[in-house]
Amino acid sequence: MPSTRHPVNDWDSLGSSGATRSERLRGARKAAGYASASMAAKTFGWSVNTYSSNENGNAPYSYKTARLYGAAFGVRAEWLYEGEPPMVAAHDPAGDGDERLVPVIGHVGADAQGAVLFALGQTPGDLVPIPPGGTDQARALLVTGGSMPGLADHGALIYFEYQRTPPSPDMLGHVVVVETETEEVLVKRLLRGARAGLFDLESLAGPTRRDCRLRWAAHITAIIPPWQARRILRTHAA
Repeated sequence: MPSTRHPVNDWDSLGSSGATRSERLRGARKAAGYASASMAAKTFGWSVNTYSSNENGNAPYSYKTARLYGAAFGVRAEWLYEGEPPMVAAHDPAGDGDERLVPVIGHVGADAQGAVLFALGQTPGDLVPIPPGGTDQARALLVTGGSMPGLADHGALIYFEYQRTPPSPDMLGHVVVVETETEEVLVKRLLRGARAGLFDLESLAGPTRRDCRLRWAAHITAIIPPWQARRILRTHAA
């Protein structure tokens, strides 16, 4: 993530007068604090090649894609796509856009083990608003299927802070998001393993995985029920 999100109200810095669609996209990305096209693409789960082609003008992007890019960078889709002023919404004097959005990085519960199945395709991925108390490091998982009874139903969103820090004692006994040393991302109840540095991962539906080594673990910061998730999900359509 960028270290600082800069205001985007300096039109000259974005070359707004006579700028092309790709130039506006590049300027919006830079003003939002992303140093490179690849950094922005990786942050939001977009194809680096597709986004870079959109930004350098080799592949024009659609208005629907402009809406997604605009939400990510805090500018209006109409300005990004057609150069129609204003660059940001009139009620947004801080220049941060209508709302701050973060990516949905995958689907959880899509298999019997409750694994996260990443959904990074050739087009921009889905975005959702940052939850109350969240930061730009927030990420969301979309629940698929019924493998998480009592926690999240099909279509719900699970938020966590993607800080990649080791498990902490206060996580024991709680359902958290973890990555194993074999690069699986799971939503499991975290329990002590047989030895220091090992953890048991209890499933909501299915067998417990014993003595796992973890790369990182993160508290779940919010769970949004399906009916509300449908309202806030910004789904990319090609």
